[in-house]
Order: sequence, then structure tokens, then C-alpha cells
Amino acid sequence: MDFNVKKLACDAGVFFTRAVQFTEEKLGQAEKTELDPHLENLITRADCTKNWTEKILRQTEVLLQPNPSARIEEFIYDKLEKKLPSRTTNAELLGQYMLDAANEFGSGTPYGSTLITVGEYQKRLGTAEREFLQTSATTFLTPLRNFLEGDWRTISKERRILENRRLDLDICKTRLKKAKQAEVKAALLSEEVDKAEHELRVAQTEFDRQAEVTRLLLEGISSTHLNHQRCLQDFAEAQATYYAQCHHYMHELQRELSRCANSVSVPHQSAACPNPVSAAFPSGPSSPGTIVPTSLSNKPKTLAMEQTQLPITGTRKAKVLYDYDAHDSSELSLLADELITVYTVPGMDPDWLVGERGNEKGKVPVTYLELLS
Repeated sequence: MDFNVKKLACDAGVFFTRAVQFTEEKLGQAEKTELDPHLENLITRADCTKNWTEKILRQTEVLLQPNPSARIEEFIYDKLEKKLPSRTTNAELLGQYMLDAANEFGSGTPYGSTLITVGEYQKRLGTAEREFLQTSATTFLTPLRNFLEGDWRTISKERRILENRRLDLDICKTRLKKAKQAEVKAALLSEEVDKAEHELRVAQTEFDRQAEVTRLLLEGISSTHLNHQRCLQDFAEAQATYYAQCHHYMHELQRELSRCANSVSVPHQSAACPNPVSAAFPSGPSSPGTIVPTSLSNKPKTLAMEQTQLPITGTRKAKVLYDYDAHDSSELSLLADELITVYTVPGMDPDWLVGERGNEKGKVPVTYLELLS
């Protein structure tokens, strides 16, 4: 291998001189050129951005993946630039265990059928979680990593160069000061002073140029903030979508379990509750003011046609939060953000209300509504 001895010795000499200057500054034995206040503010702002970006990135990784071993595995795959194998979420794994257990106990048994129902919804929750993790990694984590591993490394490199240029400038200032002091004592010729002044001018030019380069890079931190702001909005939107899906799935699961429980108990309650619609909207002598339909079970009519009059209690407006598809003729389909009129009737399930929209009327789930005053 071919070494340039002179260059190596020169670099070592420069490094040693800078180290001496830096040490003397720390000890207060040498003067230090101060940076422009605007540049100092930009440096402080950049350091703050870098530090908080690292903390937010690390804590978001913990939030999305609480398992330290899994995070280390993801980090290794990322550094090796290899695609991480798709990992089954805990909810998906739980759902699969429930389905396997149902096969063992028998899908036709009450316990087995319930395991199947809950297991399927757990797998849906796991799928939604995996989609949320993928979206968050793409729209939030990756931009933060790109800043730390790309833009910040460039900024750090230029700042190190700026610091070296400042040390060189202060070294030249010290040399010129000593040369002038020696000239006064007639210990040096004027040529030495001229040489020191020339070196100072060159060092000042290089320092000013590097300060400008560093300033331009640091001013780009404002663009970084805007980009991270958009990433935060995308992350919040992904969270909102994920939690809305979880809420929807869990509400549907509750409905399914309630329906299964009712179907099991129907033979024992046939005398008291011959029809689900009449159970939800009680009629008869115990409900004065209610007009009983002439034929509730023989004609498949909508609830608006079946119940011409209902005892109204606390009529108020409600805003629909999510779309809802009616499961039978007793329910009312909903569209997100629409306004409907809601009220309850005596003996009605507290998780449901009667909703009206124009001439349409039917049961609506309370969890899909925001009640307005």
C-alpha cells in the first residue's frame, strides 16, 4: 500500500495544532471566535429537533412493537436491507387458537360455535392491527429515520468542518498576534507578519464560506418540521382508522354473541318473547298509548309501517359516527355524519334507540351515535 508520508505528517500536525487550540480555549488561555447569533440559534434549534426526533422515534417503536426482541430483529433486517418476514399479530394468533379449540370441542356445540365467532373477530382485529403497523411504519417511522440517517448526518458533517475552520481561523489569529509582538521586538522580519496576515485572510474566507453552507443546511430544518408535521397527521389518521375498525368489530362481536345467546334461550322464553321485534317494542295492555299492528309476523313490513305510533321519551337529535347496515327489517341503516331523531321506548334494550329519518324508522345502536343537545 502506498502512503504519502508528507501528507500524513501534515494532517497529524494540523490535528495536533487544532487540539492545542481547542484545549487552550477550554482552559481560557486562548480567544475563541464566536459564531453569528442567528447561526447559533439555528444550531440550537437543529440539536433540539434531532434529540426529540430520536426520542419520539424510539417511543413510537415501543408503542407499535412492545417486544424488545422483535424490535431488534426489525432493526437487523433494516440494516441488512432485507425484507422482514410477515409476523402474525397476537390477536391473529389468539383467534387461530380459538378456531383450533372449536374444532376440538365441536363446532356444533354452543361453546364451539362461540369460540368460532370470537376467534374470527380476533383474527379481524389482528389483520387491522397489522395494517396499522405497516401504515405507521411507512408514513411516520420511515420519514423520521430518513431525517436522522440522511439530513442530520449531512448537517453534522458540515458542522464538524465549520468547527475545524473556526479552529484554523483562531490559530491564524494567534500566529498573527505573536508575529506582530515579535516584530515590535525586532525578533522577526516583516515577511513573517505578511505571511501570517495572508494565512488569516485565507482562513477567514474558508470559515465564512463554510458558515454560509452550514447556515443554509440548518435553515432547512424548517422544511423538516413541516414534513414531520404531515407525518404526524398521517400517523393520527392511521390510529383513528385502526381504533374505529376495532370499535366496529367489537360492537359487531357483541351483537353476534347476544344473538347467539338469544337463540339459545328462545325455547325457554317463547311465551314471554314470541318475536324479537315485539320484544324490542313492547305492546299490549302494559304499554298504554301503543297501537298494536294487525299482523306483525305474517307481513314483512318495515318498522315504520309496523309501528304507526310509539310512546316517545326524550326525543333528541343525534349525529351518526359510522356507517351501519341494518341486519333486519326492525333496524335502520345509517350513514356517517348524517343527523337523525332518536328516542327510546319503555322496556327497550339500553344499548339501542329508535331512530327516525324522514318516513323511515328503526332501531339503531347507541355506540354509533353522538347525542346532541
